[in-house]
Amino acid sequence: MADPLIPWRGDLAAKIQPQIPHAARIWNYWMGGKDNFEADRTAGDAVAAVYPEIVTMAAQSRKFLIRVVRHLAAEAGIDQFLDIGTGLPTMQNTHEVAQQVMPHARIVYVDNDPMVLVHARALLSNTTPQGVTAYVDGDYHEPELIVEDARNVLDFTRPIAVMFMGVLGYVEDFAVMRSIVSRVMDAVPSGSYLVLWDGTDTGETVNEGSEKLAESGAVPYHLRRLDQLAECFADMELVEPGLVPITRWRPDTDDAPWIDAHGAVARKP
Repeated sequence: MADPLIPWRGDLAAKIQPQIPHAARIWNYWMGGKDNFEADRTAGDAVAAVYPEIVTMAAQSRKFLIRVVRHLAAEAGIDQFLDIGTGLPTMQNTHEVAQQVMPHARIVYVDNDPMVLVHARALLSNTTPQGVTAYVDGDYHEPELIVEDARNVLDFTRPIAVMFMGVLGYVEDFAVMRSIVSRVMDAVPSGSYLVLWDGTDTGETVNEGSEKLAESGAVPYHLRRLDQLAECFADMELVEPGLVPITRWRPDTDDAPWIDAHGAVARKP
C-alpha cells in the first residue's frame, strides 16, 4: 500500500465543527450513513421536506460512480483515477471498483475537509497488493497544486480519468468552475477522460431544496443549467449516451428514475 500523501495530523479532529451543517456530512446522512451530527440531519431534513428526491439523488450518485468507473476500467482500459472532492468514504469507493477490474489501478483522492481527512486512512486501503491508493490534502480552487501532488502517484504521460462527482456546485461562479475543470484537463494527456455531474436547475422543487440548504447555514449549492454543464465538455468526445440524468447513463435497469442531476463522461482527444 502506498504511503499517504498527507501527514496524519492529530489536530484535524479539532477542526471539525459539529454545530455547523456540513456538506459532506449532510450528503452522508442522505446516503444513510452515520458520519453526521444533529445539525447535519436537521439541514438534510429541511431540504428533503421540500425536495424528497434528494435522498434518491444521493443513492443514485453512488450507482453512477460505480457504473462509470467500471466502464472506464473494463472497456476504456483506464487504470489511473483522480477523484477530486471525494467526500466521506462509503460503500464501493472509486479504488474498490477500479481495482476489481484493474488490480494494478492507481487512485488519488483529493479533499481538504477536516472530517474527510480524519477518515482518509479508511480510504487508503488497497483491495489488491498491486494497486495504489493515495490521498491529497488539496482544494480544487488550486488545481495546479493538486496536479503537482498527484504526479507523485499517477503517470501523467498516460491517460487518467478525472472525476468531479457532484462537488462543483459549491463553486458560486460558473466561470471559476469552468476554469477549475479546464486547468486539470489541460494537465492530463490525450486519451484521458472527464467524468462530471452536478445538480441541475431542471425543476421547481430542486430549487426550493437549494434555498433550504442555504437557509440552514450550510455552504450553498449552486444548481447549474444544462448548457453550462455541456460547456465543461467542450472540445471533448462524449461517451454515449452523452449528457443525461445520472440515473440514465448506461443504467442497469430499464426503469431508471429521472432526477435533477446530470452528468457525462467524455474523452480528451
